[in-house]
Amino acid sequence: MTITEKILAKHAGKIKVEPGENIWVDVDILLTHDVCGPPTFAIFKQQFGIDAKVWDPEKVVIIPDHYIFTSDPCAKRNVEILRDFVSEQNLPHFYDVGAEMYKGVCHVALPEEGFALPGQVLFGTDSHTSTAGAFGEFATGIGNTDAAFILGTGKLWVKVPETMKFIIDGEIPSYVMAKDIILKIIGDIGVDGAAYRTMEFAGSGVEAMDMESRMTLTNMVIEAGGKNGIIEPDETTFAYLTKRTQRSYEPVTEDKNARFHSVTRYTSEQLLPMVAKPHSPGNTAPARELRKTKLNRAYIGSCTGGKLSDFYAAARILKGREVTIATYTVPATTEVSAGLKSTRIDEQSLWEIFENTGCKIGPPSCAACLGGPADTFGRLNQAEVCISTTNRNFPGRMGSKQSQVYLASPYTVAASALTGQITDPEDYL
Repeated sequence: MTITEKILAKHAGKIKVEPGENIWVDVDILLTHDVCGPPTFAIFKQQFGIDAKVWDPEKVVIIPDHYIFTSDPCAKRNVEILRDFVSEQNLPHFYDVGAEMYKGVCHVALPEEGFALPGQVLFGTDSHTSTAGAFGEFATGIGNTDAAFILGTGKLWVKVPETMKFIIDGEIPSYVMAKDIILKIIGDIGVDGAAYRTMEFAGSGVEAMDMESRMTLTNMVIEAGGKNGIIEPDETTFAYLTKRTQRSYEPVTEDKNARFHSVTRYTSEQLLPMVAKPHSPGNTAPARELRKTKLNRAYIGSCTGGKLSDFYAAARILKGREVTIATYTVPATTEVSAGLKSTRIDEQSLWEIFENTGCKIGPPSCAACLGGPADTFGRLNQAEVCISTTNRNFPGRMGSKQSQVYLASPYTVAASALTGQITDPEDYL
């Protein structure tokens, strides 16, 4: 069996499962946030009764992150609903806005807090829950009704997905990031090329990646229609977790005779800085082919591109220079924000580099990645053209429906912010 099949079999109490088989699985963690939490809680009470209790308070993690630093009354009411439910249910894992425990973007905060563990099953009311698959667990997004059912039972009915394996061979070029690789794959297979399938990543290129780069790969599998992304856990995984948690886990590795829907190989020679053009993550081209595409906004942040390593990469290019277009930087979490001040390149902290180069730095959150209310930090206005480290570029995704969004790696976004047009980062590296 594949990694995904073995995890699901274990959580279904079965020796073996086959792709296409429908099974009940036990859930290790349920994640929700301020956008989907309120309707999930309402459905939960409709299904199980007004006085119902969640199946296991220790297994519910609630992280407000989407529409939080805003004066919008509806957004504020959503956070109040979270607080009321947490108090009523006595839930211990709530990272409230404005509190000392506040974290930021849930998909980065979850592993930071040690909730992304090999061999486990994680469901979240957000499509990019797949990010946690980088740790060798089955992690996927679900709807509010399914989440409400998990709240009451701790179980969910799941169809076992086929697995598509993507092998990255060779040393990845210094100017290429994980974002470039996943954009290349999505461009090759299409936005429905992995529909309800696992996307598994392997090979020497992946093995050499740090955890944050691996998280970028699994984060964007949903943009290819994938059910989940997964990477076999190794010493890099275990070293990260040792610093984060004392929770127990049982790593799962695939069988040598595991069967796959398909196996696709990429070599280092094939890898280039990539850009997804409006209005689809699958509408890709090498950055060098889009040179001179005019821009008036650059954005570095989100669960995809707002991790510390993403900002370090951007700072390498920006240091000692000045941006020529409005450039917004939004750390994914409070930990990343602190890292911007403590991590240095030569004598300067990353925070100082961004300030000195003319970037605007926002509070840790999803910010403009999902558009948000009119006062959301970095939200796109009418007819703006933006290059962004985020994960989606549909019309209206980051604000105005008249705006255009190009998706790229932190390297490419930083280089483009300096020139005001799409720029291949090889020019600066």
